[in-house]
Amino acid sequence: MRCGKRKPRFIVEDGKRIAVTLDIAEYDQIVEYVEEIEDLVALQEVREEPLQFRSLDEFLSEHNPGV
Repeated sequence: MRCGKRKPRFIVEDGKRIAVTLDIAEYDQIVEYVEEIEDLVALQEVREEPLQFRSLDEFLSEHNPGV
């Protein structure tokens, strides 16, 4: 078994790269990076919307009906 980081290996079909194999640690880093970017995009979208406030009674009537 090899230790250390391996270089990506490309799978080629008809002269075009169609897939790649990565070291699992590198794959995990890429997934984490993409998830962070998605979170930042979602945060930016939320920040662009104006804040809306409502009374406690209104909130409780929606989330605890009959209480």
